[in-house]
Amino acid sequence: MELAGIEGRIAVVTGAAGGIGAAVTTALVEHGALVAAIDTDGGKLQVLAEELRSQLGGIQVFKADVSSTAEVDAVVDRVVQEMGRIDFLVNVAGVLRPQAVLDLSDEDWAATLGVNATGVFTVSRAVARRMVPEGGGAIVTVASNAAAVPRARMGAYSASKAAAIAFTKTLALELAKYSIRCNVVSPGSTDTAMLRTLAGSADPAVGAIAGDAANFRVGIPLGKIARPSDVADSVLFLLSDNANHITMQELFVDGGAALGV
Repeated sequence: MELAGIEGRIAVVTGAAGGIGAAVTTALVEHGALVAAIDTDGGKLQVLAEELRSQLGGIQVFKADVSSTAEVDAVVDRVVQEMGRIDFLVNVAGVLRPQAVLDLSDEDWAATLGVNATGVFTVSRAVARRMVPEGGGAIVTVASNAAAVPRARMGAYSASKAAAIAFTKTLALELAKYSIRCNVVSPGSTDTAMLRTLAGSADPAVGAIAGDAANFRVGIPLGKIARPSDVADSVLFLLSDNANHITMQELFVDGGAALGV
């Protein structure tokens, strides 16, 4: 299906240097969008920009920490000044600090919520304030199926993603009168550095597909983990005009791992 309404649009993508963020950025540029790619890793952003230089759309890179309101407001101002407006926002920036709740430190909790929940709030608020006068736009938050199904050693991560989902749906309700749509994509196990960190020395695909009975975790019914591009395809659909009557929705991209909750 050809996606309408992507070419020529201006998109902000946070966490753009990471696996899913880079895939979303790449897909947008390949479909003719101009992307403001935001991440704390300036080096990886520059590498991504070089890789995408010959594509249909374009990319500009901005280094910023989404957990800092001051940095977010400054970078959104820069994006508007340099690129003119913002049509799309994709909240991808995220961190994972796996730890049993009894061993979870205050710093791990604060850092996880700071990026995964507060970051979605600060960036969405700053961008939405720019979208409202334009009379339209689309926002997609990349969350996780861990927000819907309890996962051992992921208390902070799950809580942060659940907060991001609830916030995004509330934002969608409040912004509907301005023709701004807000939706959520919730991946499961995806072939990224985050999954490999969680798996340690084990093969991340094998463990995720088989499940872990000792930790009350089912496997993946489709028998495979997601590629970052699988998540990006879903994000682009929700941004596009093909989804112009869809808002306040959560789309699971997890091969059935959450059993369709």
